[in-house]
Amino acid sequence: MASTDGLLSDASANRGMDEIEVETVADVELSSPVFVEGLPGVGHVGKLVAEHIVEETESTLVARVCSEHFPPQVEVDEDGVANLADAEFYAVETEGRDLVVLTGNHQAGDTVGHYRVANAFLDVAEDFGCEEVFALGGVPTGELVEEYSVLGAVSEERLTDDLEDAGVEFRAEEPAGGIVGTSGLLLGLGGRRGFDSACLMGETSGYLVDPKSARAVLEVLQELLGFEVPFEALDERAEEMEEVIGRLQEMEQGPSPGEEDLRYIG
Repeated sequence: MASTDGLLSDASANRGMDEIEVETVADVELSSPVFVEGLPGVGHVGKLVAEHIVEETESTLVARVCSEHFPPQVEVDEDGVANLADAEFYAVETEGRDLVVLTGNHQAGDTVGHYRVANAFLDVAEDFGCEEVFALGGVPTGELVEEYSVLGAVSEERLTDDLEDAGVEFRAEEPAGGIVGTSGLLLGLGGRRGFDSACLMGETSGYLVDPKSARAVLEVLQELLGFEVPFEALDERAEEMEEVIGRLQEMEQGPSPGEEDLRYIG
């Protein structure tokens, strides 16, 4: 009886995928582009900024990254078509610096995966000619924020002056516990690979999606890179979140004295 080992191996290979796969979607020519990362994190601050830039400009999808280190799920589009979880790179030409913007709905789910996927992201950025990295995120305060500050961290001390001129604050040993996930690794690995890397972190409670913190980070990024996008969509989302916060505060306070208590006790 003929062996089927070779056939099974070939079939298995055809059914599988590599640990990390990068799909080039479009070739573009950019002028001295800057790599900007905004993936889910504290307050979804970085993700809000990245998505806002992509939605408010004539952005072009240029690459997708899929990985076994992303969550084991597919995302279903408006036509009912399922696709593996991925991260997407968009090219954005602006009146200032051109941008290569990374966004998506997931980060890697394990330590080794975080390192390997972050390096893959830097590979893509390098292929598009980026030499600078801005990782965007939030830093939790544990309480509602009235005045939003943007904290910074850099791969080299010489990079602090321009950021401070744009209003970024550098506080000793903050954020406490360091910067975790993709944003932290783009800073650390990016610096090792020769990128000028910085992380911009908007203060946020850490409890809710925070469009106001995202706006504070976006304002700093615009100042640094010399581009402008409208803020209306972020402001509308901020108003919606204010309503949510108001309702939560009312629930915490409970019914006013004299009101009939309609809560069920069981």
